[in-house]
Amino acid sequence: MSLRPVARAAALTAIVTLTSISLSACGGDNSRGGGQTNYATSTDGIARVHKDERESVGLIEGETLQGEHLDVADFKGKVIVINVWGSWCPPCRAEAPYLNRVAKEMTAKGVQFIGINTRDGDVSPARAFEDDYNISYPSLYDPDGRLLLSGFPEGAVSLQGLPVTIVLDRSGRIAARQFGGLDDIELRKMIDPVVKES
Repeated sequence: MSLRPVARAAALTAIVTLTSISLSACGGDNSRGGGQTNYATSTDGIARVHKDERESVGLIEGETLQGEHLDVADFKGKVIVINVWGSWCPPCRAEAPYLNRVAKEMTAKGVQFIGINTRDGDVSPARAFEDDYNISYPSLYDPDGRLLLSGFPEGAVSLQGLPVTIVLDRSGRIAARQFGGLDDIELRKMIDPVVKES
């Protein structure tokens, strides 16, 4: 009896398993944020923070992929959606059209989208990513993750896996977070409750 069909089936199973893991998040397990205890993850996978327990982000400013200065604090008073991504990350590519679509739809509601590109050693692939997906909002360039480590409370983001999407309320505090790729329906579930807050 030949073992080749068995070996081939085992190899295919391993490939399918690895592919499904890579499509949800690049680089590691992002299901837990670390030190934060005030995230309440609901059945839809979105971690939300009660208004009384939200933490403010720190200084998140720097140069965009287009060479312009951007400071997240300049958008205080708006709901801010921050998406952390890398051009090399398959789930980041999969969610890019949804992010772009929802960003355009939400502008009239006072929502500002901002990207943070990380772990791209050069701006060229990141700029090509923006061109490929006609990204309409700016992205800060953060190749070594310094902005992520200094700008967010401990456990809010992880450098071990992408993408990560965070919604800030109008006071600049973290209201919701989701690890892994999102579609337009999931994005609206994250953003709409924060937009409706007084």
